[in-house]
Amino acid sequence: MSKHYDLIAIGGGSGGLSVAERASSYGARCALIETGRLGGTCVNVGCVPKKVMWYAANLAHALDDAAGYGFRLDYFGFDWRKLKIARDNFVRNINEWYLGYLARSGIDLISGLARFVDAHTLEAGGERFTAEHIVIATGGRPQIPNLPGAEFGISSDGFFELDTCPQRVAIVGSGYIAVELAGVLHALGAEVILLVRKDQVLRPFDAMLREQLMARLREDGINVLTRTQIRAVARRANGSLNLHCDGQATSLHVDTLLWAIGRTPNTDALDLAAAGITTNSDGTIPTDLWQNTAIPGIYAIGDVTDRFHLTPVAIAAGRRLADRLFNEQPQRRLVYESIPSVVFSHPPIGTVGLTEEEARNQHGDAVKIYQTQFQPMYHAFTARPTQTYMKLVCLGPEEKIIGCHLFGEGADEMLQGFAVAIRMLATKRDFDETVAIHPTSAEELVTMR
Repeated sequence: MSKHYDLIAIGGGSGGLSVAERASSYGARCALIETGRLGGTCVNVGCVPKKVMWYAANLAHALDDAAGYGFRLDYFGFDWRKLKIARDNFVRNINEWYLGYLARSGIDLISGLARFVDAHTLEAGGERFTAEHIVIATGGRPQIPNLPGAEFGISSDGFFELDTCPQRVAIVGSGYIAVELAGVLHALGAEVILLVRKDQVLRPFDAMLREQLMARLREDGINVLTRTQIRAVARRANGSLNLHCDGQATSLHVDTLLWAIGRTPNTDALDLAAAGITTNSDGTIPTDLWQNTAIPGIYAIGDVTDRFHLTPVAIAAGRRLADRLFNEQPQRRLVYESIPSVVFSHPPIGTVGLTEEEARNQHGDAVKIYQTQFQPMYHAFTARPTQTYMKLVCLGPEEKIIGCHLFGEGADEMLQGFAVAIRMLATKRDFDETVAIHPTSAEELVTMR
């Protein structure tokens, strides 16, 4: 006999946890099925441990900058192993907190790998469970290419298993994971080679951000090889790797190879066909704007869909879905326009809304661009002065702001408030009428001419 619930979430990451908790708060009887650690990619091998490493890299940069402010540093050492232990303990505490979170919320935790039996029945851990509503939130995993010797490399998951900082590492990829890990490893002592298949990193981003990040990576000493692809990997007797490439380099020798070429949705083990669900060619599950799949009562949120693979997006989509299903809000859904995001590069990138290219393609000559560059006050005394770049994309005679793109120290923190303003349809005049906070970098956004 199967056990019945009002809602079952498949996946214990941000999306699954959020939809189950919100539904339970409305009185729904909920369960969550998870085969691994609670918290999903973000908590275990993504945002949280990555940000810890980014903070460490920032401290390394700050130590370099300290002499310009009068500090004398006679000793500099970094213990990767010590940081790893502290970071892993921090993550473990979050895992344990989620166990209490589920118990306090009255949500049953089912351990096992879920698969569909039919549209309302799941099997996990040798038992069967039914539900009126089933939410697929199983996330994704890093891709490893199908080429000779690819298994000798590690993925972004493997980065968090490293016990020491590699001496010489090649990172393959051009997305945010690749550039973030390149920056961290370089700042913490590795010689880094970044292999990019085409001409730019962060190709979907505004051209200003792409160009300035490429320049900064190279100025920092990261060897960026564009139009370069690995064709085979060979392991040498001492454990190091030979990379056979096409492009700017034909052969590279490294001790660590890290693949950051994209992620694959975790949908292949769910037996979706048993529920009547078909996937897109990349394995993602098609949904409408309310997270509905083609099968009534089955929904998908987060990285298993083809929209915005960001933790806060999965959380917001899950909560709004529960509002709609269990709190009489039939039109409640996540609006996927003007979603802010940050790349934790060095310095960081903040972006929200349309790029200049997207805006001009959609609106033509009705688009007006405001942009500025300057050296932040912090870098007046450092040995590595870094410029900040800002761009506002405005539309029509009222100059409604439809895009904001930042590259520089503090971009990650300052974007949140400006994203609220842009979502509220702020205009350039609204920004101009706001009194600046001085001296800050953020004031440049409200004094731009």
